[in-house]
Amino acid sequence: MEEGFAIWANPSSPHAEGRKARAALEDARERIKRALGWSGEVIFTSGASEALWIALNRAKVERRIVSAVEHDAVFRAAPDATIFSGEDPIGSDTLLAIQHVNSETGTINPVSEMAVTLGDAGALLLSDCAQSAGKLALPSADMLVISAHKFGGPIGVGALLVRDFNLLEPVGGHERGYRQGTENLPGALGMAAALEAGGWATSPQERAAFAERLASQRLTIGEQVDYILALTHPSISAQALLIRLDAMGFAVSAGSACSSGTLKKSRVLDAFGVADDVAARTIRVSLGWNTTPEDLERFAEVWASLC
Repeated sequence: MEEGFAIWANPSSPHAEGRKARAALEDARERIKRALGWSGEVIFTSGASEALWIALNRAKVERRIVSAVEHDAVFRAAPDATIFSGEDPIGSDTLLAIQHVNSETGTINPVSEMAVTLGDAGALLLSDCAQSAGKLALPSADMLVISAHKFGGPIGVGALLVRDFNLLEPVGGHERGYRQGTENLPGALGMAAALEAGGWATSPQERAAFAERLASQRLTIGEQVDYILALTHPSISAQALLIRLDAMGFAVSAGSACSSGTLKKSRVLDAFGVADDVAARTIRVSLGWNTTPEDLERFAEVWASLC
């Protein structure tokens, strides 16, 4: 990122400084493609939310269907989309959005398997990979969304990976006309560097042992990753757990959100069929690339003391 700030100029400018910045931007684009094993195109964005907006609003389709457990950014980008029921007619005029890994439960969706069925029908598949890129192999899809800060990169930069530019209606501006706004060169370089660095402070064995240690309180929904755990306390509310754990130095998230003084059940947990009383006592624990084995041990001890 320091290199990007040092050579920064508008990558779209024709002067020498602009051409130098463009060369660095294109190098970052190719490095990201190599790191992810992606052979299509990469459109730099300000993050996953913007990438989702471009995909959902510029795709050359007439119908948009989204799963009920998608991130709120999907519903903000496509408020009129149909909620997937499994019975919807899907054809060449359809885009289906299904996340790869759920951010609240860590559930892995069978995106690659769905891609085969949708491909046979001529439909497009969009997958939000914000929680999996840089951690798991990317699934097969026509468009994928990534966010740099989810894998140790800088905030404020992400990308829409698109199989072919022809899937999208151009809007003019930058990124070959598919995104407005000057590219964030330092951010793009930071994202490439983070993907290339990779790695975790914990091993798969340590993360598995941690999950097993908390298995009796873990909310298990389908196949799950080892770095997002939904934990349900026997008696303490999610909001109370958040406050108590925060005071002990742990930054966790509540499965339920407080709005206008009323505790509301998580939309995602509700869509997964989790009972109201369980959802009200469920928190999300996410392990970052820099979470240490000592962090895991201390959390497990603190959690045991609360139970």
